[in-house]
Amino acid sequence: MNWDIIEGKWNQLKGSIREKWGDLTDDELTEVAGKKDKLAGKLQEKYGWTKEKADEQIDHFFRDKT
Repeated sequence: MNWDIIEGKWNQLKGSIREKWGDLTDDELTEVAGKKDKLAGKLQEKYGWTKEKADEQIDHFFRDKT
């Protein structure tokens, strides 16, 4: 997956991300700004996941988004 493309489409993708991970706020998604490491950190914080679990969930979700 190409995170440059995801960063470029971030505002378009925020709705889908919010549907998938409803505990993330608009402000948090704005703060993440398409950065995978920041998104992983927010998911770890909100859902109590390990970094590996967060990365796995992110990769699965974005696999078909680029």
